[in-house]
Amino acid sequence: MSEIIEIPYISGDGAGEDIWNASRESLEEALIKGSEGEKRIQWVPLLAGLKALDKEGVLLSEATIETIKKHGVALKGPLTTPVGGGFRSVNVYLRQIFDLYTCIRPVRYFKGLPSPLKKPEMVNFLIFRENTEDIYRGIEWKEGTHEARVFLSFLKETMNVSLPEDTGVGVKPISRGATRRFVKWTIDYAIKNNRRSITVVHKGNIMKFTEGAFREWAYEMAGEYTPPVTFDGQNGTLLFNDRIADNMFMQVILRPEDYDILLCPNLNGDYLSDACAALIGGLGVAPGANIGDHTAIFEPTHGSAPKYTGKDMINPASFLLSGAMMFKHMGFDRASDLLERAIEETIRDGIVTYDLARQMVGVDPVKCSVFGAEVARRIGRKY
Repeated sequence: MSEIIEIPYISGDGAGEDIWNASRESLEEALIKGSEGEKRIQWVPLLAGLKALDKEGVLLSEATIETIKKHGVALKGPLTTPVGGGFRSVNVYLRQIFDLYTCIRPVRYFKGLPSPLKKPEMVNFLIFRENTEDIYRGIEWKEGTHEARVFLSFLKETMNVSLPEDTGVGVKPISRGATRRFVKWTIDYAIKNNRRSITVVHKGNIMKFTEGAFREWAYEMAGEYTPPVTFDGQNGTLLFNDRIADNMFMQVILRPEDYDILLCPNLNGDYLSDACAALIGGLGVAPGANIGDHTAIFEPTHGSAPKYTGKDMINPASFLLSGAMMFKHMGFDRASDLLERAIEETIRDGIVTYDLARQMVGVDPVKCSVFGAEVARRIGRKY
């Protein structure tokens, strides 16, 4: 009799339901095949975001939080975050309440994907993003409010910094403790997985006491690992270096083969992961993981795409690849490998959704549900 593996999931807002429906069978089939029938998934549905607001009156209920805490893992679709006014990001809130301080976003080219690069096959690296600090703490005050005026007065009277009265202000916190634990987690991961290099991506030449300090503390932690960490590439097994953020954007286009793990503060990691997704076809094939010491939540990098709700158009590959990362995290390596191989084969066969097809010549797009079914069929047929 098969062991039942309970996995909580949040289908998400907007096109999230389409993505979930297209992915479910492939995820289930991968675990069954990968365990030779010894394990099966029992999904635990959870509400968050707009659906939770409609049904429960809150964006994130205590029941959802407690269920994720109990299982230590969850698979999540995209949740809507408004621009400007409105509620704070539920995605960010989840990372903060579970202290998911490490975000991993793989950037890997699959044969058949459209790319602006001459040699896209050279793209295969990981972006590690500190997930709890930086401007994502949401410490900011709107122009003209009492809080903004108080803060501006403090800057002027105490810090001798004068800004116009019509200034909106925000705080960019980066701490030594949070940086060191994030860098330690990344180095431990790199050593365990036989990675070849870690590159710190920062703007420390301008923001000397935040991103500059991030770089300094990263090197400080890396120094505690010598060996196997090395700073010259001559000895040891893991090269540790750094690049200024704007230069890094150029490097990933011109010399992607030189990079393996990119270690970033929160904002840089967000910017860079979206930009790098363009090298491999777009966000439709960009998965992500948010990992802490006790909990991990896996999710696609892209947003909820509300204008495509119910249209069966959005690419489910990012969600499926996030599921593959989840399987790997849970120790189901074969299920993860089977799922990735089936996705890669489907793309290589020219079966892609509209986001990829519109960048390709002579390729007709398939529906979200069709792509998911093709992935499931390949898992069941070949592996």
